Amino acid sequence: MAFNSKDLLGIRELTVEDINTFLDTAESFKEVSARAIKKVPTLRGKTVINLFFEPSTRTRTSFEIAAKRLSADAINISASTSSLSKGESLIDTARNLEAMSPDAIVIRHPSPGVPHQLSGLLNASIINGGDGAHEHPTQALLDAFTIRGHKKRIEGLSVAIIGDIMHSRVARSNVHLLTKLGAHVRIAGPRTLIPPHYASIAGDSAGSLVVSNSVDDAIAGADVVMMLRIQRERMSDAYFPSLKEYSIQYGLTLPRLDLAERDCIVMHPGPVNRGVEISSEVVDSNRSLILDQVTNGVAVRMAILFLLVERQTRKPAQGEAQQ
Repeated sequence: MAFNSKDLLGIRELTVEDINTFLDTAESFKEVSARAIKKVPTLRGKTVINLFFEPSTRTRTSFEIAAKRLSADAINISASTSSLSKGESLIDTARNLEAMSPDAIVIRHPSPGVPHQLSGLLNASIINGGDGAHEHPTQALLDAFTIRGHKKRIEGLSVAIIGDIMHSRVARSNVHLLTKLGAHVRIAGPRTLIPPHYASIAGDSAGSLVVSNSVDDAIAGADVVMMLRIQRERMSDAYFPSLKEYSIQYGLTLPRLDLAERDCIVMHPGPVNRGVEISSEVVDSNRSLILDQVTNGVAVRMAILFLLVERQTRKPAQGEAQQ
């Protein structure tokens, strides 16, 4: 198994083969976290920098643990503790970091396109840890890994994605990935939070994407229900009257979940706002895989780091394109 691109910038650019390479490699790393000594020497001597310009618990910690379980050195940097707070530009910060010879840089930034910009400037592998409302490829990969682990397939599944679609990089990456793998995705939420063009982003994928008229319509018969957080930090306008009304109209409760298939699984990328987009009863139910997503995130990010950093030391096969 090999991944032949220097960076992981988004799901849109990946082929089905690329996606399956990440998922299959993650399978081989998942058992490491169950060992008494949770470490393999795979990336010994390599360095991974986590450069985060937005708050993060799951993604940053997951990448740090993933790097350390591969025996790489992991360095965490936030904007508030970097020279950016002294006026240094992002490009100069990145170039100074590369001068220290890291092998991979994981970046999260509030502006779309920043990972792509750094990709063209730096030799280190760039991994998009979330760029504005654009994409969050590693979250989509771990979500697919979780779905595949419990459903044994993705092709043909009905997946409902509910909530703040407009501001969600998770929704965008999942739509790209799930439809590429043949799932049928239905999105729903306040009409003010669903961009009019959204149904077209699946392109000519094997699956399908539709905008449902109501949350109940989207959830009816679903195999997977993925709830999204209201991203109030990205909102400058009032998109709905109140959190209470949002919860009533769009929140996932046990009665609403009964509309889905009996073996439907519930997912959420976190952080969860209990009682707003999802009730505590659903979060804590046996149909919720929210903590499984967190667990699987380590294995998936181990696979991503391994495949990208391993490529740097692998001699290209005959005829393989240099990227």
